[in-house]
Amino acid sequence: MAKLCFASVLFWAALFSCSLTIGGETWPEFRGPGAQGISTAKNVPVEWSIESPAWKTDLPGNGWSSPVVLNGRIYVTAAVPEGQEDVSSESKYSKKTSTSYSLQTTCFDYESGENLWTTKVSDVPPETSIHPKNSHASPTPIVTNDRVFVHFGTFGTAALDHEGEIVWSTKIDYKPVHGSGGSPVLFEDLLILNCDGSENPFVIALEAATGEERWRTGRPDVEGTQRFSFSTPLLVEVEGQTQLISAGSHVVCGYDPRSGDQLWEVHYPNRWSIVPRPVFSDGIVLICTGYEGPAELLAINPAGRGNITETHILWRAKKFVPHNPSPIIHEGFVYTIDDDGIAACRQLKTGDLIWKERLGGNYSS
Repeated sequence: MAKLCFASVLFWAALFSCSLTIGGETWPEFRGPGAQGISTAKNVPVEWSIESPAWKTDLPGNGWSSPVVLNGRIYVTAAVPEGQEDVSSESKYSKKTSTSYSLQTTCFDYESGENLWTTKVSDVPPETSIHPKNSHASPTPIVTNDRVFVHFGTFGTAALDHEGEIVWSTKIDYKPVHGSGGSPVLFEDLLILNCDGSENPFVIALEAATGEERWRTGRPDVEGTQRFSFSTPLLVEVEGQTQLISAGSHVVCGYDPRSGDQLWEVHYPNRWSIVPRPVFSDGIVLICTGYEGPAELLAINPAGRGNITETHILWRAKKFVPHNPSPIIHEGFVYTIDDDGIAACRQLKTGDLIWKERLGGNYSS
């Protein structure tokens, strides 16, 4: 696990170097500025030597969260075992270890890789079940000019200052399955999260300044029993109004992020465990419908109200759709890499397949 985390930081250090020195941008949240995996950096090299990096540093523990970067600092989260990481039970979908984990946030200097500080935010008790492919530190932080917001699912959500001091911390009670994965989003003075557990899933907004709950909205009734998911919401502008697009099991909804009021819903019955983040461009929302069996890619017009399942789905794609990696939209084309390593390009407006190519290997991001 530590080697995988180290490789991730090494990769992102190289990428951020290009972004900050060539494009002049930062990477403040999951999928970067704009939250859709698009960088404005120019002339970025597509190859670089891992043998001679600017710097490298070891990371303790494990974590599938992405690093975030702002003002010359890199922030990462990790779940660090507090004892021998002995597996006490394991199956295809669940793993337990006999040790507890310290949930930590670490800040590195961008230029040198120096560890500036590490702050413990919370703990995971021994014998906590998690999917073997997941970690206890999978949600990606958000960094602003004065705060770092970190989320560890039910085990803690916190705001830190840039010296590593905890400004506030709280715990949101729900029942995750296989651990947590969805990252927070920041809208005005609100920190918003999907909380899609085994029962009664909801979306919640916390006051960014204090951690106090501002609103909570339950998911609508659906056709299907599995309710857990791992997706991250997306903020978009639709006809002059900001919407929060939030995909859960069996249903995706648009919400007013200020009040939590639900604006619309689109159903995809018996499709659950949604991981990819929605993407949006030219008035079209794209979502992947998750497990079980082959996923679908749905193109939705989010301008409706109420249940718009029968009226606002523009097209569907049933091949080469990822269960885990999120799509990218660029200049009118949709790019996906499915879990089996097949890259595909489609027309955004129609869903027509332009090309596909097998990359080899398996992909989860």
